[in-house]
Formats: sequence, C-alpha cells, structure tokens
Amino acid sequence: MKKKVSFGERFRYAFDNVMSRGTGALIFWLVVITVIFVALVSGVLFLIRLAPGMGFDALVWKVLNMTIDPGTITGEDLGNWPYLLAMLGVTVAGIVLLSTLIGIVTTGIDTRLAALRKGRSRVIERNHTVILGWSEQVFATISEIVEANANQPRSSIVVLADKDKVEMEDEIRTKIPRTGRTKIICRTGTPIDTDDLRIARLETSRSVIILSPEHREPDSEVIKTILAITNNPDRRAEPYHIVAEIRDPRNLEVARMVAKDEAELLLASDLVARITAQTCRQTGLSVVYGELLDFEGDEIYFHRESEITGKTFGQALFCYESSAVIGIVPEDGEPKLNPAKDYVIKEGDQLIVIAEDDDTTKLSDISDYGIDAGAVAEGEPCQETPEKILILGWNWRAANIICQLDNYVPPTSSVLVVADTDKAGAVIESECRDLKNLEIAFRKGETTSRRLLDELDMGDFDHVVILCYSDKLSTQEADAETLITLLHLRDIAEKKGHTFSIVSEMLDERNRNLAEVTRVDDFIVSDKIISQMLSQVSENKALNKVFEEIFDPEGAEIYLKPASDYVKLGREVNFYTVIESARKRGEVAFGYKLGRFTNDAAKMYGVVVNPEKSEKITYAGDDRVIVLAED
Repeated sequence: MKKKVSFGERFRYAFDNVMSRGTGALIFWLVVITVIFVALVSGVLFLIRLAPGMGFDALVWKVLNMTIDPGTITGEDLGNWPYLLAMLGVTVAGIVLLSTLIGIVTTGIDTRLAALRKGRSRVIERNHTVILGWSEQVFATISEIVEANANQPRSSIVVLADKDKVEMEDEIRTKIPRTGRTKIICRTGTPIDTDDLRIARLETSRSVIILSPEHREPDSEVIKTILAITNNPDRRAEPYHIVAEIRDPRNLEVARMVAKDEAELLLASDLVARITAQTCRQTGLSVVYGELLDFEGDEIYFHRESEITGKTFGQALFCYESSAVIGIVPEDGEPKLNPAKDYVIKEGDQLIVIAEDDDTTKLSDISDYGIDAGAVAEGEPCQETPEKILILGWNWRAANIICQLDNYVPPTSSVLVVADTDKAGAVIESECRDLKNLEIAFRKGETTSRRLLDELDMGDFDHVVILCYSDKLSTQEADAETLITLLHLRDIAEKKGHTFSIVSEMLDERNRNLAEVTRVDDFIVSDKIISQMLSQVSENKALNKVFEEIFDPEGAEIYLKPASDYVKLGREVNFYTVIESARKRGEVAFGYKLGRFTNDAAKMYGVVVNPEKSEKITYAGDDRVIVLAED
C-alpha cells in the first residue's frame, strides 16, 4: 500500500526547491511574501476599521513603510491599543523580512565572490594567447610571450588549469613580477572538459599552447586536450593555432592524426637529445640557440619584399645591412634553409631572416659592399679528428642522445657511459647497436663520487654530458646529483686546466639558476628550451618547420667553424666578405664568435648573431664563423 504524501512534506519539498534556485529566486519570493503580507494586513485593518480616518491607499502605504523600515514606529504613531498592537506586529514581521533579505543578499554576494575566487567566470578577451595546463614550464612560457608582446599596446594571456585560481595568480606574481602591457588572467578548469574550455574563449584566441602535465602519462592528457578543442560542438569554423608538446615519440603519430592541420607538435625528448648532441660538441652553439629562441635579442622572422623579386637567393644575402637572410619560404611550399644560391625569388615568396624585431628588416641602400676578394680564404677546411665523449648519469633519453651524437661525430669517435644503474648497459645493447661513427663502452659507478671522476682522467675527453637520474629519483633529488657532479667537474677543469665542454641536464628551472653557467662551453639543458620553442611557434606556426630543419641532422644546421676557413687571419674585413666566402662554399654566414671573449658573459662569450655587415673585424686563430650548412 502506497503511503500518501502529507501536505507538510509537499510544503518542505517545494521550499527546498525554492531555496536551491539561488539568490535571485529567493529575493523574488521574499518580495511576493512581502506584497501578500502588506495587502493582507492592510485589508484586515481597513475592514475592521482599526485605522479611522485613513483610506485604503494610505493604510497600504503606512503598513508597507513599517514593514520595510521598522524605524518608522515612533511617538507620532497614535491610535487605539488594537491599532498600535497591529502596527507592532507589522514592525516585528518587517524586522524578520528585512533580516531575511539582508541575509540573502549577503550570502549571494559571498557566493559570487567565492565563485570569482574559483575562477569560473568566462573571459571576454580577443586575440589572446591561451595556455592550457600547469607545470613548471608555465612561468618560462609566460615570460617569453610577455617579451614577445612588449611592443604591443595591449595583449593578454589566459591560463586555464585544474588548479586554484588564487594560487596560480600568486605563483605567477612571485616568479614573474613584471608583465609589462600584457594582462595575465587565470581560470580554474580541466583542459579536457569541453565546458571548461568555454571559459578561456578559445574561439577568439590567437593561439593555444598545451603544456605537458607532470604525471606518468602526460601525452594522453595532451592528446585528449587537442580532441576536446578540435571536436568541440561549439568550436569556431576557422582552424585553431594550437602548439603542443609530446614527450614520447611513440605517441607522435597518434597526436598528428588527432591534430590534423590545426596543431604544431614539438617532440620534446627528441629536441632535447638533438640540442644536447649539438651543443656539447661546439663551443658557443648554446649561446646561438639562446639568442634565436628567446625574444630579447635577435629572432627568426618571415619577411616579404617585393623589390627583391627576380633576384637570386645568393644576391639576397647582401640586401640587408641589419638583418641576416638564411632561407626562403616559397609561396606554395615549406620553409627551406640555405637553399641553392641560384634559386630565383618569385613574387609571393618570403625570406627567412634573423632580425632584432619583425619591423626592423629594411632594404639597405648600400651598392658597394666593400668585399675584400683578396681576404677570402681559398684553402680546404681541415679534417675533423675523432672525438671522445663522456656521459655521466642515465635516464630514458640517454639512448636517443647517443644515437643523435652518432649523426654528428667523425668516424672512430667513442663514448663512455658511466651510470649508477644496471639498466643502462642493457638499453645500450638493445637500442644503440647500429651506430656508424661511435664506439660505446659502459662502466657502472656513482657519478657524484670525486674519486671516480679523478680515476676517469677527465683531460682525456673532449665533451662531457651529465644526465639526471629522472627515472628513479624525484625532480629535486635528481637535480641535486646533477649539481654535485657539475661542481666536481668545474673544480677539476679549473685545478687541472682541462678544456672539455660540459652539457648538463636540469629538470627544475630554479636549480638551473643555482648552477649558473660559468663558461661558453658550460651549458645547462632544461625544459626552458621547450618553453621558448612553444612560445616562438605560438607566435608563428611556420617556425616549427624551421626548427625541425635546424635540429635535423639531415637538414641545414648551425655550425661554428674556424674563421680561417673563410677569411685570412689578421686582416681587417667586413662581414660582407665573410658572407661572400661562405656563399662560395654553399653556406650562409650570419654571425661570429671571438675567442678573446670566450669567458666574458657580459659580451655574450664572444658570440655575435646578425652583426652589422659593414662593421670591420680582424679575426684571430681561435675565432669562429657561425654558418648554416649541410655538414
């Protein structure tokens, strides 16, 4: 037998539903109750004539005033006792109603403030950069975008992450105290939730950066975020400009299928391996990369110039005094660095240039370049000798770094791996079997041990790579071991006069700052490089193809070659002469490194990218020319 629902239960159920509808509904029903109360009391008083001499309209006004303003009960309110008692009741009811209204409004305001603190309100920005996710990379990424927007009158960055809004704002203010004209807006939400993505207003954004989260399966989160953006029913019609980081090469193909042509994907592990392999072998290359990847100095831009249509690429190299031409973007093709010198520039083609800013690339009015033909070196470059490389430490990227090194070192070079793990030997055996130029040896040992490092005879090595034990230690513990090893190596190099280069890996940017670089060949690889590339590509998606070619051993790469290969030493020449010498060799020269400033941080360790071409320099034996070349 069904139990009948009582009137009281129905009333409580209806009351609960009203209370759950929010502040607006509560105020509405409070007003309805007040109107009914005033009308009912006024009608009763009027019918039983407790307020003689007052019409119904005046009586309603009187009761209404006493209900909403209990302070109106004063000595002026005269009448018989029944009337005064009725007015007292009205006043008490008014106090209850007014207190309830104040409580509702106060609660509503508190709720609204709490909602604002939670960061759930939708932004109304346009042409903004959206950063999805939160990790230590977010600070470097924001800093780079702020620097890129320095010449913009108004810009904004929206950060959407599954983290408290106030905490995000506090951390950003602490680590990035100056943001210039760029407004930083934080919102709390899950990037893989299509409803939460509406908060960041992706449909009006300029670009979207997806940060790799700090957990065991970061790529799956990135791929799901791309899906949430591209498959959103409320998405915009035109393609998004998405930049995302993929950690594991095995996930790259799936990410490309999901992203299609709407996302530029950066394979972080591969890039770090290639940068490590390249920078450990060439003194000063890390400074060149730092100059090109951040927004403070000279960067890579795309420039269209109608006046050079019909000229060859070789002629275009001399057309700009303060910008360096390094490649071409055909109107119907992909960027090409260091193309054939007889390539004819067509209408619609763009130049790839290195310049201080995107609006500083201007044609030079110089007709006589002052090339000293007699200073151009005619001899063949010297042959490279085999190199000895030491790798201290181990993680999942080590095998890739060894394979990348094999693409750059001369034949019969060797690498010794020293690590405090048995896994390293097995991985080397399985993943590094098809090397062409490297011979590998493995030795188990504690890489923080000074005794072990002294036994290795560090002066026998040309390059040293320190890898963190990120596979088995926490971030701080891994960085601590790397830092200890690095300090030992620096001390050994100083006391014994060794000249080996050092490339070390740090996970936390704060620890990177503790291990301040002391020499041009003392380079620290960290996630900051990936943040810089994410920021660059978010500003111009075509740059991803340029970076892929620079870091690809099969493409045109950056080399620092002896100045004596290009010009006669001890003879004053301008940079046009260096460019002409490099042009004859099928290369593009865009900078130099002066050996006398190798340890002078104030002078960028002697590295000059995109110099004024008319400026004359006398090169010495330890100076280098920075070129783009196939090998």
